[in-house]
Amino acid sequence: MRSLWKGTISFGLVNIPISLGVATQRSDPKFRTLDAKTMQPIRQQLYSPAREETVERDETIKGYEVSKDHFLPVSDEELDSVAVERRRTIDIIGFVDAEDVDPVYFDRSYYLQPQEHAEKPYRLLLEAMKETGKAALGKLVMSSREHLALLRPSGDTLVIELLFYPEDVRPKDEIEDSVREVEVQEAELEMAKQLVSSLTRPFEPDEFENEHKRELLALIERKLAGEDVVVAEERPAAQPVPDLMSALKASLEQASKGSNGETAKKPARSSSAANGDGKAKSKPKPKAKSGSSSSRKRSTAKS
Repeated sequence: MRSLWKGTISFGLVNIPISLGVATQRSDPKFRTLDAKTMQPIRQQLYSPAREETVERDETIKGYEVSKDHFLPVSDEELDSVAVERRRTIDIIGFVDAEDVDPVYFDRSYYLQPQEHAEKPYRLLLEAMKETGKAALGKLVMSSREHLALLRPSGDTLVIELLFYPEDVRPKDEIEDSVREVEVQEAELEMAKQLVSSLTRPFEPDEFENEHKRELLALIERKLAGEDVVVAEERPAAQPVPDLMSALKASLEQASKGSNGETAKKPARSSSAANGDGKAKSKPKPKAKSGSSSSRKRSTAKS
């Protein structure tokens, strides 16, 4: 694992040397903006509307907008005067129940790997957290910023989640207030619970595929092969369900058929986006997946 940051976990009087590496990485195809005439990449420039001309990087400074179109200039030296202390420790503040931390606070995920001769204290902390169901709250300095972080076990690996601070998470009071005013009938709730139960399944990440990525790579293959690309029509928007109970019953029947083996099997994963002729490989899609999506839309509708 390529290390982005090295330091120690400060766990009471125990220090655990670790390396931090990125846990997630997008693999979608990347596109650059080209000049439509030359088909070459364009370069973005710094433009000053007030001067009506481009400016060089060394002609710029940072500024804080105190009101519309009024800025307070701040120099790099002034920013350095309030910079956080550089340190190479993840200081554990305390432990919390892992389920108490709403994933909405998760920002970025990193793997923590023990450095040489640190495997035993690493394993000790890992097992203690797994058996107690706890996660560790801590702070670390990375990229000149102090981050609130959550250490949690994931299998036999410690994962650290950089967390948003409370002021970075938008309030949801308006949504909750509107939902609390809606009455749910007992019969509707029982049927919805049956539907949830019938669609419950283990989470197996390998079962899911980035379909948009596959289709995008197939599109690129077709264009490279000189084929004409037909633009698909936009699907009509889903309409509210007039009869919620009927929708729930129909969803249960559909889920019941799926449990009796009428759904398609899990699609095999493909190492290529297209066949040799440039056409995308087709894959069967599980009916249960589309059924659960439609049932969720229907169950949220209210006549």
